[in-house]
Amino acid sequence: MKILIIEDAEKTASFLRKGLTEKGYVVDVESNGQEGLVLAQVNSYDLIILDVMLPQLDGWSILKELRASDNKTYIIMLTARDDTDDKVKGLNLGADDYLVKPFAFSELVARIQTVLRRQSSIQKDIMVFADLEIDLNKKRVSREGNRIELTPKEFMLLSLLIRNNSVALSRSEISEKIWNINFDTDTNVVDVHIRRLRAKIDDGFKKKFIKTVRGIGYMFDES
Repeated sequence: MKILIIEDAEKTASFLRKGLTEKGYVVDVESNGQEGLVLAQVNSYDLIILDVMLPQLDGWSILKELRASDNKTYIIMLTARDDTDDKVKGLNLGADDYLVKPFAFSELVARIQTVLRRQSSIQKDIMVFADLEIDLNKKRVSREGNRIELTPKEFMLLSLLIRNNSVALSRSEISEKIWNINFDTDTNVVDVHIRRLRAKIDDGFKKKFIKTVRGIGYMFDES
């Protein structure tokens, strides 16, 4: 497993490199935001540990640029503030998890293992629902034979809904399984991702798969 750390605090970066290398990971470190983005774009990584406050280009901009270019590498954000708005912003931009400084190294390792385990736990299978085809192994989705590009979180969300076919899932159930966190009831991150997923999966097609269940949440319904 290869990890990129984009962190400008020298002591933190050195500590993380040493600890993760001892855990068996191959680790690259970059302190400059712009250079870190280039590394993430030209190299293949299993996971990126991304600080928010960086010189030249901040973590939010790096995250946004990577997701806009369809880079699906798993990303854990490091934030200095335990602020719900910052966390939600990162998750909405496509981060897979976040960690607030200061943190225990053991917690970071646990977060890394959890994020990487999500990928390996997806069944190796192709599922077909009418004109919608999902390759759970290659993470590819198509409708009427046309490829649909999904972000990692959108694909995880679609996979979750499909695995619970015709079962309504609440927003709290979805946020816990996809983001590994319980969101406040006034947080709309689940609704935002559902809206984006619908725009790609259902908009423009007669048959709609993603349904809203009033008073509960959402479900995938092939009927």
